[in-house]
Amino acid sequence: MTHLPHELIRSGAIRISAAVGEALANGRAVVALESTIFSNLGLPAPANADALHRCQEVLRAAGVEPAVTAVLDGVARVGLAPDEEQRVLGASAKLAERDLAVAMAQGIEAGVTTVSATVALAHTAGISVFATGGIGGVHRGVESTWDVSADLDALAHHPVITVCAGAKAFLDLPKTLEYLETVGVPVLGWQHDWFPAFYSRSSGLAVPHRVETTREVVAVLRNRVRPDTGVLLTTPIPEEHELDAVELQTKLDAALEAATAEGLTGAAVTPFILGRIEQETDGESIPANVALALNNARLAAQVANELASGS
Repeated sequence: MTHLPHELIRSGAIRISAAVGEALANGRAVVALESTIFSNLGLPAPANADALHRCQEVLRAAGVEPAVTAVLDGVARVGLAPDEEQRVLGASAKLAERDLAVAMAQGIEAGVTTVSATVALAHTAGISVFATGGIGGVHRGVESTWDVSADLDALAHHPVITVCAGAKAFLDLPKTLEYLETVGVPVLGWQHDWFPAFYSRSSGLAVPHRVETTREVVAVLRNRVRPDTGVLLTTPIPEEHELDAVELQTKLDAALEAATAEGLTGAAVTPFILGRIEQETDGESIPANVALALNNARLAAQVANELASGS
């Protein structure tokens, strides 16, 4: 099926790189990558650059074109040149889906995209598979804060398969799964029965649906009854990189208390928590974060190739 260019692409507000555009035009597999995880908001240097290059290598080795998203000089990008990647590594402006229009209108110099922004840009560009680390979700204490990540709304309104290691462990995971059920997003466990919790292979919550093959995953996307709804495909962090769940929970609780004491809310919470966990684990969280990102990219490549094959 031919994908007609979106008005924002025709107007130049969104620019697709030559490599990504060629892959899409030729029916080759493409996987979108968010840029927040590769900025200093997600990983410290030089781990962020290492993660970016290794994720791209994993995709290209599988015959898949990587499409890193960001906003540079007021233009949303789907696919970056090497010199543009360097700008992303040091960027500090974090953009959710709602921020994209403002960033483009105001000509922001360099903004990195979250899950919600990347899913939106991927959909606009005609990309159906996206790999990230872990999604956002319903925050603890939502009863008083109403803090629910825009990632969940984006998953419900863009027909993209998002591959991740579950949701970040400091969130309210039961409520996150309930929210995804409410908005009609299928949540799949890749050859696994438990919903992952980022650094941990299991949150203790059963995944709604287990899948064994990429053909099943693609069929779920094709058979959805809501045309705009995406699919969440979860895969646990490789066992050898998993952090101790009990110790991690203690550190997460302390980090959350510190974030509350500093009055942090919304988008500011995640980078703060990740930074505290890095300190509290003596840096062990960094290779774990990179390992799960690579694992997600490998699975996304398989799914994208299945989708491109048309089987």
